Amino acid sequence: MTAGIVVGVDGTEQAEAAAEWAAEEAELRGTGVHLVHAPEPWPGAVSPLVPAEPGEPWAEELLATTARRLRAHRPGLPVTTRLLASGPVQGLVDAADAADLLVLGSRALGGAGGFLVGSVGLAVAGAVERPVVLVRAAGGPPSPGPVTVGIDAEQPEDAVLAFAFEEAVRRRTGLSVVHARQLPLYATLGPEMVPDVRLAVAPEVERSLEDLLEPWRVRYPGVKSGTRVVIGSAGLALVRASGDAGLVVVGRRTRRSVLGARIGSVAHAVLHHSRVPVALVPHD
Repeated sequence: MTAGIVVGVDGTEQAEAAAEWAAEEAELRGTGVHLVHAPEPWPGAVSPLVPAEPGEPWAEELLATTARRLRAHRPGLPVTTRLLASGPVQGLVDAADAADLLVLGSRALGGAGGFLVGSVGLAVAGAVERPVVLVRAAGGPPSPGPVTVGIDAEQPEDAVLAFAFEEAVRRRTGLSVVHARQLPLYATLGPEMVPDVRLAVAPEVERSLEDLLEPWRVRYPGVKSGTRVVIGSAGLALVRASGDAGLVVVGRRTRRSVLGARIGSVAHAVLHHSRVPVALVPHD
């Protein structure tokens, strides 16, 4: 049995938004929320509620206050709390291992803060073996838009597509499957230099995507899914293609380099620039 959805809280508005998102997701999944806090302060905390050197009494009160707020908004929602004994990276990674999903807060467009400060948030996102969702500070009601998932048409990952389809089912919304194709430089010079191959690439890849999705559409007949091919840098192209989405889903390989866990350039770009929640799904 898992702990449902684990949420890291630190007193910032980004973490509050993450807790609210997690509570909504928990209701959709029929599970509970487990709020956790690392005992050491997070770098760059901007909330006036965060003292320079928070101690256990403050942290315990933060967890209790957040739990009361979630229960008040959603009566009957199971909410538990825990003050982590280890540091933020290892503590969150360990907590996520017993959960279905880890949810963290992140700052606004173009910046890296909150749980994405320095190496802490990126280390957590790159090391956990469960899906991680990064949530921006609340700027209005959640978007009811479709789920957008970025995939490699030549090397699709079942774990990423399964997560995206399941989220579309829970949210009773559609699914947009996006493939970004980075063309060689000569292909972007225009018809005066060489034939514009962009006109031929998109239909070919779209046919591959349609073939790829056929068994998934059979498995999830209630999900209306469409495909889209975009030309350009995969990370930024996916961000642009998901402007009206309610959730963006992107994969991350679980392999580790000699420098430690990595999330990849595409996931990195999406995490830092997307305006909507981003789900990072690990796969082999």
